[in-house]
Order: sequence, then structure tokens, then C-alpha cells
Amino acid sequence: MGDRGAGPKDNRLVLIGDVHGHYEGLCRLLDLISPRVGDRLYFLGDLVDRGSSSASVVELVRQCGYGAVRGNHEDMMLLTFEGKQINAARLFVWCNSGGDQTLASYTSTDLLWEHLDWLHTVPLYQDLGDVFVVHAGLNPYLSLEQQGSQECCWIREQFLCHPKPYFADKTIVVGHTLTFTFPGVEAGKIVRGAAWLGIETGAYHRRSGWLTALDWTNQWVYQVNVLYGGTRQGELTQFLTDLGLASAGATPTTKDRQC
Repeated sequence: MGDRGAGPKDNRLVLIGDVHGHYEGLCRLLDLISPRVGDRLYFLGDLVDRGSSSASVVELVRQCGYGAVRGNHEDMMLLTFEGKQINAARLFVWCNSGGDQTLASYTSTDLLWEHLDWLHTVPLYQDLGDVFVVHAGLNPYLSLEQQGSQECCWIREQFLCHPKPYFADKTIVVGHTLTFTFPGVEAGKIVRGAAWLGIETGAYHRRSGWLTALDWTNQWVYQVNVLYGGTRQGELTQFLTDLGLASAGATPTTKDRQC
């Protein structure tokens, strides 16, 4: 996987997978991408939890004005503090999913409330023309207007294993489900199903460590390994594993899969 070829298009649309609190790794990835004026960057959710620097990740995305969609980990965080009251039961669930590391990353209660207010403004999905960005997927049996946080932030097999595209003219790009939990898929690979791409390559996971950005405009991939070091980049085709349209062969395994 080598350096970028000559003649990349300007005004790139760049989609970034689940960061999960890995601020230093994100900074390395952004250095690799080298965003320019006119580029549009969108994060696929799960900015927070599991890594040690969730507050810094959220602050970077917020201050830079990058686009984002809500992930299931932001959903858990918002539900924990719904109405600015702490829900003890939801706090327990969230902390057992990495929320304890997120709370530890905040040295200021004021900053936590500011971030919660900002996260409330982050949409469930973004329609960007020929590409549609959502954290987990869409329920294939519901209209777009009927899709809520349970579908957009949490869905798995019902979307991933559906043999028909949801849109006739758009590719859906998702995070959420670790790509190497699909049969025969290596860590760090991007997966393709029925008119969707999955780029959650598992930055936090011991089996991978890869954090992925997809330059949709140039069909180019950037990756940094936040756990073991190293960077790589290349054409999307070099990173892509095609799952095909048959649902039986595209079901992610439960081993290593986490919420």
C-alpha cells in the first residue's frame, strides 16, 4: 500500500470511523489526511468511550466544525444525563461500555455540560448526495422518516444482512460493527455489502488498532494504528472485502463484537 498517485481531486469528502476516545491517534490521522480549505470531514459516531481522551476528541470535532452523526456510545451518554439528571441504571450500563473512561477524561463539569448540549445537536444521519452517512445502519422495512436512534445508532444484522440496497442511488457508509467480525475479513479491512460500506476497523480493539478515514471523492483510504503504531494509505480497492449480497455469508460473528 503506497503513496497517493498524481492528480487527486480537491474539495474532498472524507468520512472517519469510530474514534472511541483515541485523541492522539485521531491527530495522527488528521495529519495524514492534511485537510484543506474546501474539504468536508464527517465522523461516523462513537467519538467517545474506551479510549482515555474522549473529552479532547469531542472538543476537537466541535471546535473545528466537522460534521458528525450520533453513535450508540453518544446515545448512551445522552440518555445517562437526560434532562441533566443522572440516571443511575443507565450510568451503570454506559460505564460498563467504556463510559467510565469518558467521565475520567473530563476535568470540568462545565465542559461536560457544553459537550452534552452539543451532542444533542448532532443528527442521526447525514444525506450527502451520493453517499449517506449513519452510524449503525437503517431498518430496511421502515421509511427514512421512521428511522430513530434505535435504528440509526444500534441496528446490526437486520441492516447488514439485508440483500437489497436501501437506496437506489446512494451508498450508505457506516461504522458501529467491527469489520473483522465478518467471516474471513482481516483486521483493518473495509467491508462492502448491498450498497453499503463499513469502515469501523476497530481502533480500540486489541485485534486491530486501525482507525480509518475514507476519502470518498478520490476513493482513497487513510489509516493509523492507535495501539501498535504505523500508518498506511492506498486506493479503496486495496482495503476492500466484498461480502456479496447473500445474507447467509454476511452475518457478523458475536465473538469480539461489543456494543
